[in-house]
Amino acid sequence: MRLAKILSAIVVSLCFSLPVFAFDTIASSALVLDQSSGTVLLAKNDDRPVPPASMSKLMTLNMLFEALQDGRINLDTKFTVSKKASEKGGSKMFVKQGERVSVENLIRGIIVHSGNDACIVVAENLAGSEADFARIMTARARKLDMNESTFANATGWPDPNHRMSARDLVALANRLMTQFPEYYGYFQERNFTWAKITQNNRNQLLGLGIGADGLKTGHTSEAGYGLVGTARQGDRRVILMINGLQSSSERTAEAERLMNWAFRQFAQETLIKAGKNVAQANVWLGKTKTVALEVADDISALVPYSARDDIKMTVTYDGPIQAPITKGAELGVLNIDIPGLPSQNYPVFAAADVGAGGILKRMRVSANKLMKAVN
Repeated sequence: MRLAKILSAIVVSLCFSLPVFAFDTIASSALVLDQSSGTVLLAKNDDRPVPPASMSKLMTLNMLFEALQDGRINLDTKFTVSKKASEKGGSKMFVKQGERVSVENLIRGIIVHSGNDACIVVAENLAGSEADFARIMTARARKLDMNESTFANATGWPDPNHRMSARDLVALANRLMTQFPEYYGYFQERNFTWAKITQNNRNQLLGLGIGADGLKTGHTSEAGYGLVGTARQGDRRVILMINGLQSSSERTAEAERLMNWAFRQFAQETLIKAGKNVAQANVWLGKTKTVALEVADDISALVPYSARDDIKMTVTYDGPIQAPITKGAELGVLNIDIPGLPSQNYPVFAAADVGAGGILKRMRVSANKLMKAVN
């Protein structure tokens, strides 16, 4: 049975299945995810642990957001800046030794300035030392099923023991959006001033008018240029991670290209409405010969525009089904095949009661069956 529309009814589980779309990226590792359906649109070396550079600051922020959510601290809590933090090189918020900085300002310093110094302040004030904080982050990653993530520091500073996969980074980005919505707005801030120094957010997707509102860039000579980015258009949100680009301009251009492809080549569409009959099942010894089968909930899916005319729907059940049948009884499975995506299965239910046939009808059917068996 062919349809011009499709299905999925998935809350984001992030139990990824690989797509087979003929689309590639110049990034050395990448993952593009449609958040609402949980559909992976592009995956390239997505399970490979790679140097994440400053993209791993998202895990530092996760630990900070968890502390805020647990009530251990609040946005006005002051953290003290150590000598180590103030002297850290690389991208900086420019906090000074002995200074007491609010958690809210440190969040901005990490997100907008990509401040290595701000990350160390957070690590030392939450865990006592950056080394202990890194160990706690690694343990927490395992509990979050981020099994390809290992942390050696709070900043993403180059270290052979500091690694994350594209899959883990996308899952982490999704977590920050869904579990900490009250803090997600900080990722949209375009600039932030501290110590009379104004710095712009390094995420250049924010200014392109494509619905981008996060998350974090990264760069080291070892890792190349990377980005964990997300954009929302209408009811859809796309999250991506790319890494290994040659320049910041190449990173931005490739991220925009992938975002445009994800939004323009796929659409979330309703396939079947709840209560709609999808098939008729044969009934054995019932008052009627068939019973209609229906789905309980609306079924929708992410549809590739190129595959709209090639979607197949089939219903399977063990039949004929013995009467009596109660409305709402689960009787079979609806299978949806969308080219380029994994098959999806949904239960189907009896749309009406079917009573058992009268004694004369049952005797007649049984006699007919017996005669056919004899012949």
